[in-house]
Amino acid sequence: MIFKVLPILLFVIILGEIYTCHLIYKYTKKKSTTGAYILLLVVIIASLMLYFKGIDQTKGQTAESMHIMALILLFVLPKVAITVILFIEDLYRVSRWSGNKFIFKKPIQNNRRKSLTQIALGVSAFMAISIIYGVVFGKYNFKIHKETIAFHDLPKSFDGMKVLQLSDLHVGSWDNKKAIEKGIEEINKQEYDILLFTGDFVNTLASEADPWISILQQIKTPKYGKYAVLGNHDYGEYVHWETEAMKEENFKQIKENIEKSGFKLLLNENIPLVKNNDTLYILGVENWGTNFKKVGDLRKTSENVPEKAFKIVMSHDPSHWDAEIVGHQQNYQLTLSGHTHGMQFGFNIPNVIEWSPAKYIYPEWGGLYQKGSQYIYVNRGFGFHAYSGRVGIWPEITVLELKKSENK
Repeated sequence: MIFKVLPILLFVIILGEIYTCHLIYKYTKKKSTTGAYILLLVVIIASLMLYFKGIDQTKGQTAESMHIMALILLFVLPKVAITVILFIEDLYRVSRWSGNKFIFKKPIQNNRRKSLTQIALGVSAFMAISIIYGVVFGKYNFKIHKETIAFHDLPKSFDGMKVLQLSDLHVGSWDNKKAIEKGIEEINKQEYDILLFTGDFVNTLASEADPWISILQQIKTPKYGKYAVLGNHDYGEYVHWETEAMKEENFKQIKENIEKSGFKLLLNENIPLVKNNDTLYILGVENWGTNFKKVGDLRKTSENVPEKAFKIVMSHDPSHWDAEIVGHQQNYQLTLSGHTHGMQFGFNIPNVIEWSPAKYIYPEWGGLYQKGSQYIYVNRGFGFHAYSGRVGIWPEITVLELKKSENK
């Protein structure tokens, strides 16, 4: 996929630099200023090449590398906006010029419209400001999302049960202790009966959690406890390991650190919750994704769970829901996932529209979805990864209230 998109991306970037040089010269009327920009561009590209060449392949993504990615986005995306707008105008100008010269034989006046240039610059400036805001404020702009879901087969004793869901902590990305403590304060303000964490505890290395375990332990433990599953990043797949034994030791330590942080880790297993004479089952599936690691075993996870029992499935990757869970004879009523982060970019107008590029990759990318009597909630993530910021798709704390419906 990346190799198919790369030529288009390179074309857009190169065209963007051509347009940028043109605009600099247009507004300054100085070749020296344009030359200085080109020199700066060469220095930036050379610096990035040296930086990426020197990356330690045994560490994976770090807070530093994500800040570098933010700088790259700040340098590239505003120019993409300029490119798209001005390129479309240029296609129109070429077609108009051709028509005037060869068909209508009219005098040729084909200058670029100043208003459109100003619009392009305005959109570019807005994108640059948004990226900066996302890095400085957006990535810790925690939002509480609340949903009420009704099920006809919810055991009566669990009517009104509140589930708090967290996902995608990515503790190796965190760089602000006070902001994380504020996020945990927001968690602890909520009323909830059980806490479910749906994977991606770290970026890659177990050691990423060392500064944060004591802080995560401050999350209050509710009546029915705190449970976790693994995400694709928790298997140490994205770095070079000198030996398989080192990778296995890292994986073992990640699992131990999740437990030290106060969660009961479920590895393709289930936990029954009993209240009065009713039972509800929590099923914790290891990672299973159509495009990522497949170690989740739904059959094993469901062992000894009655077919008609009410079940909450924790499965990190929402693609698992469509692939194996929807329509299954076991009737898994509610699935909780994460993974997408909403790509940490998009916009949201409450009760009107929410959009993210993630929707073109994952049919279920953020929020609540329903197929028949089955539901999935996709948490947009508490942390961040790849880019050290969030724009429009803010870090999320989810509270789901389960209600018993009389309607079948």
